[in-house]
Amino acid sequence: MRMLAILLLLFSFSFANLKVVATYPWIGELVKEIGKDRVSIYVIAKGTDDPHFVVPKPSHIAKMRDADLLIMQGASLEVGFLPPLLQQSNNPKIQPGRQGLLDLSEFVKIIEKPVSVSRAMGDVHPEGNPHYQLDPHNIPILAEVIKDKLCQLDEGNCVYYKGNLEDFLRRWDAKLKVWDKGFSKLRSVKVIEYHKLYDYLLSRYGMVLVGTLEPLPGIPPTAKHIESLISQAQGVKFILQDVYHEKRTAEYVAKKLNARMVILPHDVGAVPEANNLFSLFDEILRRLNP
Repeated sequence: MRMLAILLLLFSFSFANLKVVATYPWIGELVKEIGKDRVSIYVIAKGTDDPHFVVPKPSHIAKMRDADLLIMQGASLEVGFLPPLLQQSNNPKIQPGRQGLLDLSEFVKIIEKPVSVSRAMGDVHPEGNPHYQLDPHNIPILAEVIKDKLCQLDEGNCVYYKGNLEDFLRRWDAKLKVWDKGFSKLRSVKVIEYHKLYDYLLSRYGMVLVGTLEPLPGIPPTAKHIESLISQAQGVKFILQDVYHEKRTAEYVAKKLNARMVILPHDVGAVPEANNLFSLFDEILRRLNP
């Protein structure tokens, strides 16, 4: 009887769920792919949120208080809402420098790092552009990182996590071939975007960014800036619009330039069609190649 009790205890331990909090939906989806039923995942932001301005809520604090692992995008993207949540969670496991905090920005090449930062530059991130998830070639790197962290915190299920990673990478690599071929048709196409949100995608596939509707990051469009942009932006095919900024400016510029405004998802759940990581990039490609 005692041996049976020990076996049951060991069995329950090996299948115990790690409690993971992710700051954004795409991170949550990646954790689900690797952890599956061995993790419970809570996501702070919604896909329709402006990722820079997520509202801290008591429900977030409660989930973080019990978390074994907090996974963040980093590069200062969460600076407006995550520090107070971390402080109020009173959870030593997920504080900076501890084993239970994973900053994914440390594992990819961050672009557009400013030499210096001042208020005159707008809302510039000191570490560079934080929207690296929109390069689909970064996703396998981050999947491997998440697998390593889950194995570190839950050695008993490491073989399970490795198997899930291998399955995910097999499916992702197959889709990468499709996306690379599809996006290659857009090489050298000129675009304008509202915010510097899609730069990793543009850089990966050779699209040309002519300018942004924001005169500076985080600063709303002005009439003077828009007229100047229009006068210098001939040959632009797409105005790339996110789901959370106003759309009137993009519509106006598109009409003036005889371009097409395209609303693109930036995260899982930003539009109904982008309901997982795979469909996120499927939908971006579909909207740029109707």
